Amino acid sequence: MTPQAFDNLLAATVARYLSEVAAPGEHLALLRWQIEQGHRLDLRTTYPGHVTTSAIILSPDHRQTLLIDHITIGRWLQPGGHYEDAPAFHHSAMREAEEETGVTGLTLHPWHSQSDLPFAIDSHDVPGKASRNEPPHIHHDLQYLFLADPALPLVAQLEEVHAAQWQDVAMLDEFAPKAADRLRTLAAPG
Repeated sequence: MTPQAFDNLLAATVARYLSEVAAPGEHLALLRWQIEQGHRLDLRTTYPGHVTTSAIILSPDHRQTLLIDHITIGRWLQPGGHYEDAPAFHHSAMREAEEETGVTGLTLHPWHSQSDLPFAIDSHDVPGKASRNEPPHIHHDLQYLFLADPALPLVAQLEEVHAAQWQDVAMLDEFAPKAADRLRTLAAPG
């Protein structure tokens, strides 16, 4: 995707998210400002922030979520990472999840209605990494819901994660509170 196509898609996605999904008081001011200023949000070297995508993977009954024990961050998180070129943002999130966990058979949750509308957009602080000359910055994380079978085997990508494991969905409250709150209003499909 060209930088211009990325910018157009991101601007349209954020506008649609704000009109259809965002909670009252959820303004995404920094993300919108960076879009308006023409920042290259597809590049991890863009500061003060850039786009990441992540996958909130649920068991079909919504009781479990697939998490990674992230090496750099040192805690359990949903799989995801810096945006990588893809025809849609949820494809970038899916690719990261598959790479980090080895999960197979991911399907986009019916909530998305096969669209690329994020379930949540979470702009959060990230500590810098001196070994990369990376200052503290912001990740504008586009979060997508997926379903997967927790009985299938997992293979953690040990360069980036210590482990991949199914956990109780309540763990999302610790690091993805916006998505966790929204999930409480969502019934399991079927």
